[in-house]
Amino acid sequence: MPDKQQPAILLLEDGTLCHGYAFGHIGTATGEICFNTGMTGYQEVFTDPSYYGQILIMNTVHVGNYGVKDEDVESDSVKIRGLIGRNLEETYSRKQAKGSLDDYLKKNKIVCIEGVDTRALVSHVRRQGAMNCIISSEILDVEELRKMLAGVPSMDGLELASFVSTEKEYELGDASSTIRIAVMDYGCKQHILECMTERGAYVKVFPAKTPAARLKAFNPSGYFISNGPGDPAAMDYAIENVKAILEENKPTFGICLGHQLLALANGVDTYKLHHGHRGLNHPVKNLLTGRSEITTQNHGFGVDPESLKKADHIEVTHVNLNDQSIEGIRIKGKPAFSVQYHPESTPGPHDSRYLFDQFIDMIKKS
Repeated sequence: MPDKQQPAILLLEDGTLCHGYAFGHIGTATGEICFNTGMTGYQEVFTDPSYYGQILIMNTVHVGNYGVKDEDVESDSVKIRGLIGRNLEETYSRKQAKGSLDDYLKKNKIVCIEGVDTRALVSHVRRQGAMNCIISSEILDVEELRKMLAGVPSMDGLELASFVSTEKEYELGDASSTIRIAVMDYGCKQHILECMTERGAYVKVFPAKTPAARLKAFNPSGYFISNGPGDPAAMDYAIENVKAILEENKPTFGICLGHQLLALANGVDTYKLHHGHRGLNHPVKNLLTGRSEITTQNHGFGVDPESLKKADHIEVTHVNLNDQSIEGIRIKGKPAFSVQYHPESTPGPHDSRYLFDQFIDMIKKS
């Protein structure tokens, strides 16, 4: 909490108004409000490209108390549009930290508000559902903010993946490896790539709108469809690419947005969740093994269970134990599978990293 505090305002689409204090960059930010229930790993969360276009509530009371460092990132910049906290801390205790959260957010020009009862706000969003909001530490006229908020587009129907994808192709790992994975980058987290290269893979990362023929020219032994922001149903270009990938019958693995795109490419609908799943402690059951996993999650859309019932060629492999939503599928007769959650598990538990072993084993066997 800075010594000198400047007033700030948070206004939700349903008229809910919160007064607090400025933190980070002084300015105005708009986006869809969402919340994360994790108690640690805030820097990894802030740099996750799947949060692009969103204003984030951190539900834990103290955020920033261990500072920031270069290694604790999932991309090259902060991707959230704004931050809401109870106590956002300038001082930090970790010796390895390279600076404070306040300086980090100022450098990335992220508008924040603190001094908000975040637990009450999270309860409100859980009841009312996801909606747009506006934070400002420069405009304190509520009516002016209300007019600005009215012009913010809904996340439903919004294509955002192309805004966070790499602009140029790049490679990681051992170029002599026989495990060659083509990665479709729709907002891929850094640690997902590390989980593949650590297992001996050579990966080439492609921009979101790369034609399928360009992917094929890499001569991959497997394909990975990444996570990312926005509405998957608005990504016609990606759905067509996934269809082309599946025709090759090579091992294919999708995570989060990639899971939704795999479903859409097989004629299954997606839908917008009431308030999304975001945090480090979501329980998931593996229906193939009967074991449960504690997972990291970040998604506002899901695979429609009613639509999936009509797809006999798809098997549900994982379900969410909180609300029974679909967390994993595999395509019968093809080496293709996906999960809604994040098995790279940064910053959460490592229960699900076996899925990367499963993917690499599929490639080796093929």
